[in-house]
Amino acid sequence: MTAWILAFESYDPAAERLHETLCTLGNGYFATRGAAPESAAGAAHYPGTYIAGCHDRLATAVAGRVVENEDLVNCPNWLPLSVRVEDGPWFDLDTVLADGRLLSFRQELDMRRGVLTRLLRFADEAGRVTRMAQRRIVSMDDPHLAALETTLVPENWSGRLRVRSAIDGRVTNCGVERYRALNGAHLRPGPNGDNGADTAWLTAHTATSGIGVAVAARTRADAPAERTSLSEPGWTAHDLLIDAEEGTQVTVEKVAAVFTSRDRAIEEFSAAARTRVARADGFEELLERHVAAWGRLWRRCQLSVDDEDVQRVLNLDMFHLLQTVSEHTVDLDVGVPARGLHGEAYRGHVFWDELFVLPFLSTRFPEIARALLLYRWRRLPEARWAARAAGHRGAMYPWQSGADGSEETQRLHLNPRSGRWLPDHSHLQRHVGLAVAHNAWRFYEVTGDAEFLAEYGAEMILEVARFFADLAVYNRALDRYDIRGVMGPDEYHDAYPGRDAPGLDNNAYTNVLAAWVLCRALDVLRLLPEDRDAELRERLALGPGEIRRIDEVSRKMRVVFHEGVLTQFEGYDRLAELDWPLYRRRYGDIRRLDRILDAEGDTPNRYKASKQADVLMLFYLFSPDELSAVLTRLGYPYDKGLIGRTIDYYLPRTCHGSSLSSLVHAWLRARTDGQDAWRLFTETLRGDIDDSQQGTTPEGIHLGAMAGAVDLVQRCHAGVATQGGRLHLAPRLPAAIGELRLSLRYHGHWGIDITCTQDRLHVALHPSVASPIEITSGDETVTIEPGGSWERPLEHGRLPQPGETPATPSSTPLSSGPTAAHR
Repeated sequence: MTAWILAFESYDPAAERLHETLCTLGNGYFATRGAAPESAAGAAHYPGTYIAGCHDRLATAVAGRVVENEDLVNCPNWLPLSVRVEDGPWFDLDTVLADGRLLSFRQELDMRRGVLTRLLRFADEAGRVTRMAQRRIVSMDDPHLAALETTLVPENWSGRLRVRSAIDGRVTNCGVERYRALNGAHLRPGPNGDNGADTAWLTAHTATSGIGVAVAARTRADAPAERTSLSEPGWTAHDLLIDAEEGTQVTVEKVAAVFTSRDRAIEEFSAAARTRVARADGFEELLERHVAAWGRLWRRCQLSVDDEDVQRVLNLDMFHLLQTVSEHTVDLDVGVPARGLHGEAYRGHVFWDELFVLPFLSTRFPEIARALLLYRWRRLPEARWAARAAGHRGAMYPWQSGADGSEETQRLHLNPRSGRWLPDHSHLQRHVGLAVAHNAWRFYEVTGDAEFLAEYGAEMILEVARFFADLAVYNRALDRYDIRGVMGPDEYHDAYPGRDAPGLDNNAYTNVLAAWVLCRALDVLRLLPEDRDAELRERLALGPGEIRRIDEVSRKMRVVFHEGVLTQFEGYDRLAELDWPLYRRRYGDIRRLDRILDAEGDTPNRYKASKQADVLMLFYLFSPDELSAVLTRLGYPYDKGLIGRTIDYYLPRTCHGSSLSSLVHAWLRARTDGQDAWRLFTETLRGDIDDSQQGTTPEGIHLGAMAGAVDLVQRCHAGVATQGGRLHLAPRLPAAIGELRLSLRYHGHWGIDITCTQDRLHVALHPSVASPIEITSGDETVTIEPGGSWERPLEHGRLPQPGETPATPSSTPLSSGPTAAHR
């Protein structure tokens, strides 16, 4: 095994859905789960094909009311292919395993090449042994194509081999157990048929959004075959009957094309699918171009560490990120689905995960990052309407977004522990709009894309700033502005104990980030060209009075403190302490503490117990200098110990019920406690491989955690930051890593190669870099010419261990400051 191979040496039905998620193949346009081609949906298997942006809405009666839910649609399955010998049963992996006839099994995902391979030996009931090898791709070269190659070798028999290749449009959305009571029949079957030769095709339309979906599949064998066509509504197939000889291999190729009625440069989606598959080359030619396309992507994703196990997971994280959002995404109007295109959890909705995804993309694939930001920009009209409907100016982005940017957050959710449907107030997480504005500004910082800022970013930042300036309520007694009735990232707290109305007041994360965004809005107005500034002010009806309001709120936003730390929200300090040892003894894993307490008739709203990082997210987003600047502008004192004290206060009160929590805490610990930081980092890395969230990964990957883990290596361990028009480097490697290498794109310059060891930093510019680049590391600033390099020793090349006092390099995006006494 290498750092590029994820392998499973045996077949375990209980783990199969997890493996299907991890072995999903995609190209940014569509993805197909790594399900066995011969298996239908059942307890062990869940085939799923998801097309980016293909959503549909259905209604269901739940708990005495009718609710609507929009889903990323499980589209027609192009995979089905099974075999049987003579008149024996169709090959079924679970049956041969149960009967002891699965003689060998290996499945491996080659991440470098984007190929999923299965190798099996099995016997049928008559004792006939067959060897099977399958290779599968979802083309990164042509976003509409996928292919499956199956090679069969009869080991001890000769006879009639029947191969059935089908397209199944009878699929529904039923891959998440807690959603199964909801209506998931999103597809309405349309015409299907074949071309009278080797190609079958099928169409369907989504039930309410009316999106047409077409799949055409061409199936060919390298041996003479009798062909029979079969079809029924929502399903079509070809049977190939082949005379097989002992010891002689038979290879069957299935090439599929997927199109929708929303695709560009087509006349009709069904004809487009049939034409594309008819013109497609064979498997080997498609594979060659697919591998070359992946090679181009990997050259732009150079990031390596000298630990093979860690590198393997980092490769897996980058692999799944690029399968969800790739160069093919640039021409699509889609956002970042929190669970990738890998399953149906969260219904395929877009949350705030681009906050963790865009930093990596901006330094490697700025065109993809830009396209994902434009998804938000195009939904400004809906965000403006939402703000207006709530009685405010500006734009109020939804916590969960889908097709048109309206609020898709459910108002009820099921607690599987208690079986009760509970009110869901998570739509009050107004901070998602602040994340949109933050992302737009950071993208501009990294890329220097002034055209993006002028045409798109400025409008988003200003409209979000207007909303929060208007949302803030003046507190005359304190001469401060309050933000009331919201939720922070910690979803375990959505209301005050005993209060009927949901929402919390003065959430620190929301208020501080809002103050920072308001400042960026003022910066935008200073940066825009004069004509663009005048045009934007006129179009937005942004007058001097509103600009003065933005400035005033940016200076008077209220932030609450207690015991020398930032207070998660006003009143948090008056909540009860949870008996953590008791609950850990009683339940073991308490990451879903909210469900546990609800089943006991209690609520986490009563306790100082957080699902995930909330106020601590501020130290993830901002450098100490940036945070100091915001608090100082607000008139609050800032000392270097604030960050460490706040981390130490909240970390033991957090149960990491979100996959993002250990990621953020690993970042925060990275300069205060090296041992704990590495533990949290590896926990984040293995979150999906180990399914640490207990059954959630089979429903889809956690894309934010995956991308964030890679970004942590880049921006935390390598210490890469962009501030003040310079590239800042403050590397500090974990003790477990001896060398870290990465390549970046910055302000349009591609080919900045960085190598960090425990005691050295080396930076080299490729000769093709257009102009010199100014780099700051520690107290030293240098200008590197194209083709040149620079090296400096590192005094602290590893993270501090317990008992050591950490150093705090200047100009770094990371939190730090506490001494050992504060830990």
